[in-house]
Amino acid sequence: MTEHIIVERTAAHPGVLIIRFNRPEKKNAITAAMYQRMTSALEEANADDEVKAVVFLGTEGCFSAGNDMGDFIGYAMSGSSEPPAGAIFIKALALSQKPLISGVDGLAIGIGTTLNLHCDLTVASGRSVFKTPFVDLALVPEAGSSLLAPRVIGHQRAFALLAAGEGFSADYALNAGLIWKVVGPNEVEMEALALGAELAKKPPQALQIARDLVRGPRDEVLARIDEELVHFSARLKSAEARAAFEAFMRR
Repeated sequence: MTEHIIVERTAAHPGVLIIRFNRPEKKNAITAAMYQRMTSALEEANADDEVKAVVFLGTEGCFSAGNDMGDFIGYAMSGSSEPPAGAIFIKALALSQKPLISGVDGLAIGIGTTLNLHCDLTVASGRSVFKTPFVDLALVPEAGSSLLAPRVIGHQRAFALLAAGEGFSADYALNAGLIWKVVGPNEVEMEALALGAELAKKPPQALQIARDLVRGPRDEVLARIDEELVHFSARLKSAEARAAFEAFMRR
């Protein structure tokens, strides 16, 4: 339901569009409807000259636990040939024309971690944990993370995160270059919004060019997202994944 994603602007932070996970009772696990709302928000931001930056936030103690497993398994078992809503959202992330900032407090699992690879600045609390249990679910990395993570944090750290499923503490993520800054839990939202407001004050065309130069061509990232999706979709239908999903739901 779309109320699980709050999209808003505030007078205190002009030029900033806030996309907030708001499903704390499920640790902000993301459903198809939530992905669709976030995709629409990113597209709206691209088309609106008044939006200078986008800030992703979660709730207290939780950024996002990743895909809602019930929703996810339902899609996997449906046999649908349509791309999942999460894949469409991931491409919208990669195609964002506005700077992306994330404020992470607590759990950041799966897409809750890989989303930050598309962000230009990530602020996290010291109690945050970054983890991508793709292989444990008999799946593969997504969101272009198999390309972006080695570039950002190096091969061995990327393998530990994406293949071995090792969790990164906030301090480790900071030292690895996955995030920009560690602050107190009560400061995450304030710091992320302040960063967005500061970027909103800068000359927008110069900022966009600088961002594009730093991030590099998007074609390679989009191609990797598509390549990952081919493998991801095949893995969803595998007996190995079915067994992993069943084991997860029995926990």
